[in-house]
Amino acid sequence: MYAVIKTGGKQYRVQAGDIIVVEKLVGEPGAKVAFDEVLMIGEGEAVTLGAPLVAGASVSATLIETRKGDKIKVFKKIRRQGYRRTRGHRQFETVLRVTDVAGDGKSEAWAGEIDLTPRSELLLRSRNLARTVKAAVARSDAHAAFEHAEAPAKPAKAAAKKAPAKAAVAKKAPAKAKAAAKPAAKKAKKSAD
Repeated sequence: MYAVIKTGGKQYRVQAGDIIVVEKLVGEPGAKVAFDEVLMIGEGEAVTLGAPLVAGASVSATLIETRKGDKIKVFKKIRRQGYRRTRGHRQFETVLRVTDVAGDGKSEAWAGEIDLTPRSELLLRSRNLARTVKAAVARSDAHAAFEHAEAPAKPAKAAAKKAPAKAAVAKKAPAKAKAAAKPAAKKAKKSAD
């Protein structure tokens, strides 16, 4: 069972057990957080849409930590005026573990333990962990495969195109030498007279 919730002006698709990173919420680690703004609830092919909210639906979560997110740089410049300003900003964000999704007379709870200590560097730096872990693994696998792949062979046509160009340059070289020799011969002739 999954739900789409709204918090901090953004929407998140969550299931019981997911870890999500949202805009800063007030609370200490271990605090319970409830989301009543549920826009959609689904289970398999059955989907219930709200208008705008699903009546009686709620999502519960446990607050793991509040931290600063990645730094962004704000750079302003007016060209030709010598005006440049750089500012940095780190937005506060909250890491949550979704514990319960309830609605339409059904409820799904997460049975695992809630560990309030961050488990890895990935938890500290990733944005929305519920869906990015698989994507990160896929990206690293693709990157490793790309690094170990052999470089493709250049087509024979490209080599054939370059060869005539080099021959043309070789033909022009004697003509340039003759052109350069003519003024020198004229100067020598004038000085002899």
